[in-house]
Amino acid sequence: MTMDGEEEWLSLTQAAELTHLSKAALAQLRYRGGGPIFYRLSGKTILYRRSQIIEWMEGCAFDRTDHRLVAG
Repeated sequence: MTMDGEEEWLSLTQAAELTHLSKAALAQLRYRGGGPIFYRLSGKTILYRRSQIIEWMEGCAFDRTDHRLVAG
């Protein structure tokens, strides 16, 4: 959240920086599914909520290669 209590919105570039993924990798996740929730405001304008990206990243946690941790 920002200082005024509003949710922080991230551009595609900012989301790529936060996730350490390329913009192309995020595009593939949008196409195939399985990535963070995104908002398409127009044909070329994609936004993400910071909190939803972090939630998605935490859902990708493993404690070994074959064992995904369950959130909660």
